[in-house]
Amino acid sequence: MVAPVMTQRTRVKICGLRSAEHVHAAVAAGADALGFVFYPPSPRAITPDAAAELVALVPPFVQTVGLVVNPDPAELQQWVQTSGVDMLQFHGDETPEFCAQVCQQMSQRIGLPFFKAIRMKPGLDLEAELPQWHAARGILLDAWHPDLPGGTGEQFDWANVPERWRSRIILAGGLTPNNVGQAIRTVQPYAVDVSGGVEAQKGVKDTARIQAFLAAVRQEDNRHDRQ
Repeated sequence: MVAPVMTQRTRVKICGLRSAEHVHAAVAAGADALGFVFYPPSPRAITPDAAAELVALVPPFVQTVGLVVNPDPAELQQWVQTSGVDMLQFHGDETPEFCAQVCQQMSQRIGLPFFKAIRMKPGLDLEAELPQWHAARGILLDAWHPDLPGGTGEQFDWANVPERWRSRIILAGGLTPNNVGQAIRTVQPYAVDVSGGVEAQKGVKDTARIQAFLAAVRQEDNRHDRQ
């Protein structure tokens, strides 16, 4: 992986968006990326056509991300073309070779950027796993659940994130407005990703919680700058 430019500001992705109201709320609060779930079993799932309407509302310099789980390559290409998302988040059991190949096929010129979600299964050796993903823009670390690919609302042990990789990490898993500051202090990730932690109920975002989450991130960033 290419070494990132170091920064004091923690980037934020709000995932599982399904309405114009909450897209606008996330953008207004200062989100850097918005996630749309192309995984029908999820309560946060959205069709590519519906996602396209929301992507059209997103201003410049805010990234749109399509979350997929073990997708069929032909179907994935259709999803990307229809929705117009900027990049992909692979959240299943995809291999590094699969992700790199299908994203390259999306664009003959430069390839579609992607990042990979890795679920923190007990015994996982991140030092051995992470170097395999050299083609990914970043790595999202999420809590592991035996039956769910993501969106569990559960937290993993942040101490298990190797220090030398932290500036490449998008931290997810059980984050809320109440604990995201502590998560940033502990891990110092490049970015944080939240879905369930800003919802009024599963699959339904809450504007006030989105605002509170972004405010908590900025408060922690400002605290770090003052030190």
